[in-house]
Amino acid sequence: MPVLFFGRTMALWALLISTLFALPPAAQAQTTAFRQAVAEGAARDEALAEFYRARSFEGIWTGTSPEHAARRNALLTAFANAQQHGLPASAYDPDALMARLQAAQTAAEMGAMEVELSRLFVSYARDIQTGILTPGRVVSEIKREIPLRSRLGYLEGLTSASPQAYLASLPPSSPEYARLLREKLRMEALIAAGGWGPTVPGGKLEPGASGSRVVALRDRLVAMGFMDRSATQSYDAALEGAVLAFQAAHGLEQDGIAGESTLAELNIPATRRLQQVIVAMERERWTNTPRGARHIWVNLTDFSASIMDNDSVTFTTRSVIGATDSDRQSPEFSDVMDHMVINPSWYVPRSIIVGEYLPALQRNRNAVSHIEITDRNGRVVNRGAVNFSRYTARTFPFSMRQPPSSRNALGLVKFMFPNQYNIYLHDTPAKSLFGREIRAFSHGCIRLNDPFDFAYALLAVQEGDPVGFFQGILNTGRERRVNLDEPVPVHIVYRTAFTHTTGQLNFRRDVYNRDSRIWNALAGEGVVVRAIGG
Repeated sequence: MPVLFFGRTMALWALLISTLFALPPAAQAQTTAFRQAVAEGAARDEALAEFYRARSFEGIWTGTSPEHAARRNALLTAFANAQQHGLPASAYDPDALMARLQAAQTAAEMGAMEVELSRLFVSYARDIQTGILTPGRVVSEIKREIPLRSRLGYLEGLTSASPQAYLASLPPSSPEYARLLREKLRMEALIAAGGWGPTVPGGKLEPGASGSRVVALRDRLVAMGFMDRSATQSYDAALEGAVLAFQAAHGLEQDGIAGESTLAELNIPATRRLQQVIVAMERERWTNTPRGARHIWVNLTDFSASIMDNDSVTFTTRSVIGATDSDRQSPEFSDVMDHMVINPSWYVPRSIIVGEYLPALQRNRNAVSHIEITDRNGRVVNRGAVNFSRYTARTFPFSMRQPPSSRNALGLVKFMFPNQYNIYLHDTPAKSLFGREIRAFSHGCIRLNDPFDFAYALLAVQEGDPVGFFQGILNTGRERRVNLDEPVPVHIVYRTAFTHTTGQLNFRRDVYNRDSRIWNALAGEGVVVRAIGG
């Protein structure tokens, strides 16, 4: 992972701090004042109080021993590098901290600074390991449980290990985080050099065109790394290939034509793209736990669902996600898939029953005739005997169910990871939607374009003939649950910036306007887009 080196400046810091904290001769009054200041300063924080109590309020930063000096220097170096990781430089400003350290003269002031260094260390450890924000407070649809570590554990970990190695171990160790960090540093250098240059003006451009706008398109794609330098002024095969590569990296229809949507994405400035990368790094910190050697990765912005094996995609399919209406957006969370249902019934969610079907039944009792109305015991109710107009959304006493069939809203198979949000992956009879570029149409569940192949891939680890096994059950027409011998973690995520294992940086539209809200929250915490000269 890249580290900035400060050479002579850091050497001066180390020398200054070593002399700064040399306590006066071991006078009892001085020692008592120091420990009293530590006790008072730590009392307001349960983790700090417990840590220092166990040490009889002795310091870990402010002594003159090599161990104390090593911790101080490692911490200051980490703070100086905090902005590399998209953390707020203002919160971990080593120059400001140095000024405060210089001002600490008495034993009591040094004791107060001892506690402040521990507080800053714990704050930094949390920020870089599990994120700056509490995501559910920024975007309510993010239901993710952040894997917070023990604050006391951070202090105990630091004092029982090499401080430099311990601090280096705090950022996420996932390959994706490393790739995003590399791309962040690359883009900062690119922005310092002028970014991607002028935008491409005007309307659609396609093969065969020529002139100044084609030159602008060429130059922009060269600057972005999608084609080699060229003197061409015509929309030739090389330029068409570059447009196709750009479209693939941005989730656009791959037609080789620079139309309205392609130009809109092409003209987004590098600074805004860098914001997306920084948000993706923050999101990676929120999921800083093992994902599972095999897991399912559903990226809502990419409209895709993939089976991942050891960081490699072994199966992928297009998906349809929840519509952009606030009550239909797909939430973000992780759970574990433990079974699939072949030939499923669709048990209509209460929100759809009272919000859509009850009004239709009140207008016409024969509406939605493909759906059964059932009582609390699951028995089918004769709709001709029900006066629907007498019920409200609150008082309607019935449930609704669509039996298994090719017309079932869930199609012919659904994949279950039981959760409180009633979200799952499933087939659908509405196949035409998968041809759209933006596929946000469902009530929140994830529809799959290739559900049978998805099922075969999951069953292959437990069935010698997964296709024959699946098709045999399907052909009965009867509903059947099939358990997965080895449950598979499912991660429903939202990444508008992500990389392939090859390192290719990809961008997607902020379809639910979530990442813009996250960026605004990060900016409010002091995170900035910066340019770094080479």
